[in-house]
Amino acid sequence: MKEPYQIKKEELSNVYKNNNFKQGLTSKEALEKLNADGPNTLEVKQTPKWKLFLRQFNNVVIYILLLSALLTLFIKHYTDAIVIIAVVVINSLIGYFQETSAANALAKIKNLMAQKATVYRDGIRKDIAAADLVKGDVVFLEAGDNVPADLRIVEADNLRIEESALTGETNSVTKSEATLSEENIPLAERTNMAYASTAVTTGSGLGVVVATANDTEIGKISREVSQIKSTKTPLIKEIDGVGKVVSYISIIASIIIFVIGFMLKIYALPALALAVVAMLVGAIPEGLPATTSVILAFGVSKMAREHKTIIKSMPAVETLGSVDIIATDKTGTLTKNEMTVTDLWVGNQKYQVTGSGYEPLGKLLQDKKEVTMTDKIEQFIEAGYQANDTILSEHDGKWRINGEATDGAFLTLYHKLKGKNAKSPYHEVDLLPFDSDYRYIAKLVENDAGQQMIFVKGSPDKLLEMAQIADNNFETKLWIDRAATWSKAGKRVIAVGYQEVKGKKLSEVTHQDLYQGITWLGMAALQDPPREEVVVALQKMNQAGVAVKMITGDHPETARAIGKQLGLTKGKIKAITGQQWDALTKEEKQKAALENQVFARTTPQNKLEIITALQEQKKVTAMTGDGVNDAPALKKADIGIAMGIKGTDVAKDAADMILADDNFATMATVIKEGRRIYDNIKKSILFLLPTSFAEGLVVAFSILTGQQVPLQPAQLLWINLISAITIQFAFVFEEAESDLMDRKPRSLSQKLMNMSEIRQMGFVAALMAGFALIAYEWFISMGVSEISASTMMVNMIVISKIFYFFSIRTDDFALGKAILENKHAWWIIGLMILFQLFLTYTPFMQVAFKVTAMSLLEWVVVILFSILILLIVEGKKRLTK
Repeated sequence: MKEPYQIKKEELSNVYKNNNFKQGLTSKEALEKLNADGPNTLEVKQTPKWKLFLRQFNNVVIYILLLSALLTLFIKHYTDAIVIIAVVVINSLIGYFQETSAANALAKIKNLMAQKATVYRDGIRKDIAAADLVKGDVVFLEAGDNVPADLRIVEADNLRIEESALTGETNSVTKSEATLSEENIPLAERTNMAYASTAVTTGSGLGVVVATANDTEIGKISREVSQIKSTKTPLIKEIDGVGKVVSYISIIASIIIFVIGFMLKIYALPALALAVVAMLVGAIPEGLPATTSVILAFGVSKMAREHKTIIKSMPAVETLGSVDIIATDKTGTLTKNEMTVTDLWVGNQKYQVTGSGYEPLGKLLQDKKEVTMTDKIEQFIEAGYQANDTILSEHDGKWRINGEATDGAFLTLYHKLKGKNAKSPYHEVDLLPFDSDYRYIAKLVENDAGQQMIFVKGSPDKLLEMAQIADNNFETKLWIDRAATWSKAGKRVIAVGYQEVKGKKLSEVTHQDLYQGITWLGMAALQDPPREEVVVALQKMNQAGVAVKMITGDHPETARAIGKQLGLTKGKIKAITGQQWDALTKEEKQKAALENQVFARTTPQNKLEIITALQEQKKVTAMTGDGVNDAPALKKADIGIAMGIKGTDVAKDAADMILADDNFATMATVIKEGRRIYDNIKKSILFLLPTSFAEGLVVAFSILTGQQVPLQPAQLLWINLISAITIQFAFVFEEAESDLMDRKPRSLSQKLMNMSEIRQMGFVAALMAGFALIAYEWFISMGVSEISASTMMVNMIVISKIFYFFSIRTDDFALGKAILENKHAWWIIGLMILFQLFLTYTPFMQVAFKVTAMSLLEWVVVILFSILILLIVEGKKRLTK
């Protein structure tokens, strides 16, 4: 079956009366097709908010807490039940807001579809709603229109369409009606097609609708985005795993202890049930989601505040630290998306031009030395300035163009060498716009003295023909070789010339005028320059073991040259095109995805497949992009990163993270920050779990020995959650280790905790539980009430956590100089102590949590026991070393 771009114009016209496209479909035909195919709108299926909320309860920890709440309600311990339910709701809300903050890219894609269309029906040109378009409709396009559906162009008058959001190409594409016979032509090279969501920049034309709604290219992207399911980040998977293991162990242990207690009739059934609930609540790390969220949230805040990086999904912060590969768009990300003249051949003299982008700051150099302009150079830049229909302007200190990037480069060159406020002595008489068949632009101008000139700028091969007409001895081969040298270096080559009008004055300029011969002035090499800061960032990423893959719509040679300038890899740059990629098997694609640094002439489907192939190779993959065509890959990647300034709304909404200043160099910084956050989350988990285990051990020991359980479920929840929002919060401020960016990315197979760390947790848990029980029994033996002894135990576990914090945060001796490095920790410890005083001495808290006031002597004993735990842990640390 033929692709639309392979269909001949004559085949399309057969369906219209007298083979006249302007006859269009009849209203009856259009209505029948509309009823059969449906409206030209994109379908958007959204998950209801209530489903998103209920989804947060699908977690083993939540199940256990809900079961515990039911049990406490059954035995009429309402305060405990309320506290447990409150914890469940808080954890679920955290997850819900994280999920709903992820973007609805589909809705944004839908908004890209044009709202109106101008069509021919019944031989009359009329405006209709774009939703009513059907296949076979003939659409009229003109400058300023958004293309309402996928069209096969059948008439084109200087028609140019800007397709960068869909294809990644910087410049507008010149369209024609010519049939393209080749197969598998990349989207960016289908010159007889116009695609929905793109915009007409100049000219006019007619196009026959060949695809509507979800069958359009933008519809295919929408469908791909909707089919991609978000995956959990490596850290979240690991934390879920830890939570499940701890939960299952706690459940099994609770069942065993319940059975033993029931068989031995240690307690009455309600008391036994409450004791088992207490054990479950104490052993399960309810504070784990809250702890992770707090550290990630502050990581998000720091990214936005210090690095102009907006994180939409909190786990994405940590994922950055585990990234193996960053797949990135070239234009506007690694490069400035601002064409710049870098070299000149004027006559037989070669020059270099400094400065990049559209800001007119730079110098003219020859052999690395600044030189002054000659008359020939002045004439060259005047010709490039005049043969132009683009505007360069400054807004808020930033220079921008309205028009074509190539033209903008020549405007910038003119003002670089002649000054920002320089005025040309010529004024326009007539313009011959750029045409894809001729590949040049020309302007007829006149000065105040009445002298007329035609300045022309365009493809070297076209201008060389004109130069040969004027001069039979013109050195064509020499200039072809010079142009080829620049092209191999990945530069765009533009030639410039002029024709002096003699005799009768002209009122317009034609192609025939130019083919009477021109005076050759020279050539300029243009390049979309690499961002200087990106080159430095790539060096840091290579050092950290993070590979960068460049995905672009450019020609492979151009892309390879840019990759070499950027320093994508230390060795030879390997490149593959989209067509070559499509011919590979699944296994070959996986290999090619790893081996190649550059992917050229790619389609949106190619990008998605590249990301998938990398993930199948167990690589944590990030994807950066700014166009609509990047949306599926952004959503599929482990972390999608969109550009904040030049990025489309669709790209931003599909991404997990937005670079607000479009600065790719920020990636090196945020990778380091992600690794720091991972380290600190791991420390916080190694800090949290021993306390939970200790609480479970206290309750289990009490049940098995037939003693009164010293801790109530509400008290255990208080201990777990108050530390999660206070002292564990101190891990946010832990500085990065000095060798952080010298490490390779951690493997997906690497576990969160090794056996040594697990043994350490068990040791600390046993120590805390043992000392808490010893202190409790000691207080009871001294005649203290059970409620006072229970209060002492709650405070002792909390104070023990404070001392243990200083031990877990560093491998060095905790009471050395490291104790002063995290100054924020002291403020947070002070806050935690205030919470404990609030719990211990406030009447309504005493009633709710079954605690009472403590004496000074009791506080001293609590602190001494807690210090003893620290000294033993530190002693073991020294012995281990």
